[in-house]
Amino acid sequence: MTAPLPAFAFDLLATEGRARTGAFATPHGVVETPQFMPVGTLGAVKTLSPHEVAGLGATMVLANTYHLYLRPGHEEVHELGGLHAFMRWSGPILTDSGGYQVFSLSGIREVRDDGVEFQSHLDGSRHLFTPERVTEIQRRLGADVIMALDECPPGGCSAEVAGAANARTLAWLARCRDRFAELSGRHEGPEQSLFPVLQGNVYPELRREQARSVQDLSSWQGYGIGGLSVGEEKEHMWRILELLDEELPTDVPRYLMGVGYPDDLLEAIARGCDMFDCVAPTRNARHGTAWVTEEGQVNLKAARFRLDRAPLDAHCDAYCCTHFDRAYLRHLTMSGEAFAHRLLSLHNLRFLLRLAEESRRRIRAGEFASWAGEWLERYRAQRG
Repeated sequence: MTAPLPAFAFDLLATEGRARTGAFATPHGVVETPQFMPVGTLGAVKTLSPHEVAGLGATMVLANTYHLYLRPGHEEVHELGGLHAFMRWSGPILTDSGGYQVFSLSGIREVRDDGVEFQSHLDGSRHLFTPERVTEIQRRLGADVIMALDECPPGGCSAEVAGAANARTLAWLARCRDRFAELSGRHEGPEQSLFPVLQGNVYPELRREQARSVQDLSSWQGYGIGGLSVGEEKEHMWRILELLDEELPTDVPRYLMGVGYPDDLLEAIARGCDMFDCVAPTRNARHGTAWVTEEGQVNLKAARFRLDRAPLDAHCDAYCCTHFDRAYLRHLTMSGEAFAHRLLSLHNLRFLLRLAEESRRRIRAGEFASWAGEWLERYRAQRG
């Protein structure tokens, strides 16, 4: 019998080219990689129960520090037993730093060397996120993996702007590291792992310099890759991921932040990424859009589905596809019925989780490159 992995160890099980499959151990269970993490921004994956999310094959979910800090408050979550008890999710949880949400509040936030001062979108109150404060908040929330505060510059920014963000991100990371070590040294609270976030926009030298500088700061148990999928051309994203695959250690997971469209998922897996999150599955569901094996992406509002008795996706084993037809789903979508959002969320999440499952299987079999190439060619032809 194989001995269990120690917490936050990463066992690399198989590779094919840059693509990898492995097992990432956390205090709340092992995460098989590649893995898509459903997003529970406010402590819940929109419209779905934890039981349903687990039933889709998800093993790790994401929650958002910014939103939970503002409501109900990290101290309240802590008093209620931490995020796992609060959400009733027994598996691993990752919290992002909230930095991306804060930086998206252009006009109501001020970035300084000590941190980011911002105005709450809820009541207009002002708050300051420092590296230390964000680390303390995530410590109280109690997720398994927490992210360091970083500065995410906008897509299309100049090398000078991206370089300044890199410098600030690195300085903040050192402060997150020190505060995390101090809090962990007290042996209070759950066992956690702090991941850095790599920035550098689409500039190869900035990305390379950031990756090396971050590794000089400490030995990390995983890396977040930020600042991609923010408006740049896809070719730039793939080039940066290939560069980082050569720069980052192979014995820890790489988390590509905010990426989760099907084709992006496969392209990133092919370039050595292991963990992903994105709101697209539930956001698209809210607008009646679904990913379908034989047709790529469809919108259920289309008139052609009015009398369609076929399942949404005959290849999908989610509740949506095994119990309902397209005509009914279109009716619910056109009526603004919340049940449509639930059903399409179940399907879209299962679609991505099945894609990750199949990627793991194909990598182990040495078939990933040919399978993914054929899949992507068909998917893109379907989308036109």
